[in-house]
Amino acid sequence: MSKINIVLVEPQIPQNTGNIARTCAATGASLHLVKPMGFTVDDKKLKRAGLDYWHLLDITYYDNLDDFYNKNKDGKFFYLTTKGTHIYSDAVFPENCYILFGREDAGLPEELLKNNPDTSLRIPMRDEARSLNLSNTVALVTYEILRQWGFPDLLCEGKLTKFDW
Repeated sequence: MSKINIVLVEPQIPQNTGNIARTCAATGASLHLVKPMGFTVDDKKLKRAGLDYWHLLDITYYDNLDDFYNKNKDGKFFYLTTKGTHIYSDAVFPENCYILFGREDAGLPEELLKNNPDTSLRIPMRDEARSLNLSNTVALVTYEILRQWGFPDLLCEGKLTKFDW
């Protein structure tokens, strides 16, 4: 089964992480949280944003980036950044890929981007705009990957509840 791995490197805003957790739960993506974080996982704001989906989450915690890379040596990594040189929708995402997102206030470490220019991706936006909200960015990229894969294991047709058909 194909798996998307969403990696938040040092997330700082609990509401963003809660919203991202909800996206991961709804899509079957795994969530990886790299410390240090700007909150604790029992933070009310975090749980409120994704509380009713928390039991559906596949979540892993890491002490730092070195710990993350040591435990995921065979991963195919992509880096989402405003400093990316390639458009996210032009990338071809393999099964079990890892998509890394940086801190809300600082992004990913520039050393990572310098060493991985071919997999440093950006979302096109106006020059005057600093960035998109982290949880929106994660949702956009997650659904692009799922679109490329044909939305595996996801319900693609809803039903009206008010009418019997």
